Amino acid sequence: MPSFWERLEAITGPAFLLVLAGAGVWFSIRLKFFQLLRFPTIWKETFGRMFSRKEKTSGKEAISPFQAAATALAGTMGTGNIAGVATALVGGGPGAVVWMVISSIFSMALKFAEIVLAVRYRRKNAAGELVGGPMYYIEKGMGCRWLAVLFAVLCTAASFGIGNLAQSNAVAGAMKAAFGIPKAVSGAVLAGLIGLTLCGGIQRIAKLTERVVPIMAAVYLLAAGAVLFKKWECLPEVFEVMLQEAFQPSAAAGGILGFITSRAVRLGLSRGVFSNEAGMGSAPIVHGAARTDSAVRQGFWGVVEVFLDTTVMCTVTALVILVAGEIPAGMNGAALTAAAFSTGLGTWAGSFVAISILFFAGASILGWSYYGEKALEYLSPSIRCRCWYRRIYLCAVFVGAFVSLEAVWGISDFLNLLMAIPNVAAVLILTNEVSGETARYFGNKNSGNQNL
Repeated sequence: MPSFWERLEAITGPAFLLVLAGAGVWFSIRLKFFQLLRFPTIWKETFGRMFSRKEKTSGKEAISPFQAAATALAGTMGTGNIAGVATALVGGGPGAVVWMVISSIFSMALKFAEIVLAVRYRRKNAAGELVGGPMYYIEKGMGCRWLAVLFAVLCTAASFGIGNLAQSNAVAGAMKAAFGIPKAVSGAVLAGLIGLTLCGGIQRIAKLTERVVPIMAAVYLLAAGAVLFKKWECLPEVFEVMLQEAFQPSAAAGGILGFITSRAVRLGLSRGVFSNEAGMGSAPIVHGAARTDSAVRQGFWGVVEVFLDTTVMCTVTALVILVAGEIPAGMNGAALTAAAFSTGLGTWAGSFVAISILFFAGASILGWSYYGEKALEYLSPSIRCRCWYRRIYLCAVFVGAFVSLEAVWGISDFLNLLMAIPNVAAVLILTNEVSGETARYFGNKNSGNQNL
């Protein structure tokens, strides 16, 4: 008999995917698939400008564009890249990987649109800090205060699911499996480390993530590359199976709805969204705090984020699992990923995956703490409220170590849906502003304006 969370996923899953996938397709068409056709320009205008004097930031009121992107990546590069991918493969088969990649292409355009609006409608708070995000473009752009309040409430609640419980649960499970550390100890230590960082606010979070995120991503990719190199002869067969299972005629036998609700498609898209968070309105909150003179250029970082997080990181994790051979019965999540890495790295693979999860999940918890706190700040500027939020958030980090994996994923997916609905509605209504800003940017760029 299906569990409560399985029934909830069956009900909310198709709606969640239709909302986010539809919005991604819409913006891809309206923006003429710029995320593919202009990707070299996007890469040049992001990483190519990292060391430009124009992009360097001083003072307490803002962070650099790269720091904003690193913090957003910290929020996305969590268990979705390790445990989430394994869950999608177990539930949806190899075909789910293809749908993760497909979702990432459309997610690039949607995340770009969110960030453009966040920068366009941001403002300074009482402390002189730049603040932005869906709360502000819903209120100012749409003129709908109650919907902005609803989003802020949902974002605050969601920060305890996708950005907290799911992450600490994965860390505790990985540490117990790899080193035999009791979950209570892992939860307590993780909460303590997160608490020390939170005391420094966005400046400390940004400085930490801009150093940690690139290093942990590079180390993880190098390890995965070693496994794939050792198993390179399996790759052609793996790609063939992925494509065959992704587009099986039986998946579409029941029509469009039947296709969307097939497990390969549903889990592939939902885990892709869980990983890159496009459409949820989370990343625009930190991008709204970046010092930049161009909303479009800051939006380019959103395209890069999705590319690195889902197109690269999730795909690499999936390939490592698939080249390892048949998935053992009953194995799922981080344990499955660790078993796959062990085929190329040996017995210490479990330790490597556990440490990777610790850094990935820890960074994600930090990123989401900022999202939740800024959403709460929109509801109430009281410092006391934010102090209580941090205390409760840290308690949730500890509690998350004991929550069941099934419940964590169910809660996270449901809160993701609720949070995405008001945000996507606002972004779609403000489509003309996004397309107008983008057209002006590329028009000026083509005319030779060097200030862009």
